Amino acid sequence: MSLRLPDHWLWDFWVARDGPDFHVFYLQAPRSLRDPDLRHWHVTIGHAVSTDLRTWEVLPDALCPGEPGSWDDYTVWTGSIEPESVPAGDRPEGWRLLYTGTARATGGLVQRIGLATSPDLVTWTRHAGNPVLEPDHGIYEGLGQGAWHEEAWRDPWLFRDPASVTRQVLITARVAHGPAATRGVIALATADGDDRWSVREPITRPGVYGHMEIPQLHRLADERWCLLFSVPGLPDGLEAGSGQVPLRAALRGTHYLVADAPMGPFEWQSHGVLLADEAGTWYGAKLLEGPDGRLACLAWVARDARGAFAGELSDPMEVRVEGVGPRVVPG
Repeated sequence: MSLRLPDHWLWDFWVARDGPDFHVFYLQAPRSLRDPDLRHWHVTIGHAVSTDLRTWEVLPDALCPGEPGSWDDYTVWTGSIEPESVPAGDRPEGWRLLYTGTARATGGLVQRIGLATSPDLVTWTRHAGNPVLEPDHGIYEGLGQGAWHEEAWRDPWLFRDPASVTRQVLITARVAHGPAATRGVIALATADGDDRWSVREPITRPGVYGHMEIPQLHRLADERWCLLFSVPGLPDGLEAGSGQVPLRAALRGTHYLVADAPMGPFEWQSHGVLLADEAGTWYGAKLLEGPDGRLACLAWVARDARGAFAGELSDPMEVRVEGVGPRVVPG
């Protein structure tokens, strides 16, 4: 059975594994709002645990918006947790969570990234120096610089390059040049051991999407690297089926690019679809190794059979890597 909360919708999520336990953290908002578009402004970060990715125990919420006047006093949005594979000696404060926050003072339109730590994945403490990561406006678009409705700097995906000891993060962002409708990229930032972050050039090229949400970098069994991202479709006025924009680019859901190295280059010629359709049934899919050791994916269910907003977590789906990249096995 999927994770469906009786009183809350859930949407974007991320997973941390601790031994046999899979901890899922997710954005949630009360179903009593009635209008699902309001969920983004009434959000907390929920938490549940499972050993099989099917039966879940709901735990206390991980984070809620900060104190009035703080940098994240309006919303706490999508993040990620440093993987279990990072040695415990490199995690003296325990588990590390990067997450997106916005402030009421800017109407939630300026996004920043903060840090929280936990000894046990249950109790979380905000870092005193938050926010720890802000965009470089010499590279990335600021509010009002591109006819976009917000300053995009969100959905941090925290990871370690196996060839480096440097902590790295991928970020949903927009470059500060080019047609306003297609500036969406995946930004990169790196950090030293004291969480001093340096913003780098993006690892993807703009020109197709307005934004590329909820990135994830996954190493495939054949040693290639798969960069997942989710999109609600193509921007108005951009047609698929010609040039660098294939027909499948218009599908709503989770897409990917593939490269031979973790930093790419991720070119649009490698574009593929993991879990997407015209209706936008699923969103924000993540690849992970399931309890049986096989590759699987989870996604949040955006639309039910009637087309209404669903807001729940899917059961795990089997994934196989064939040809260009991963695909979900029907069933």
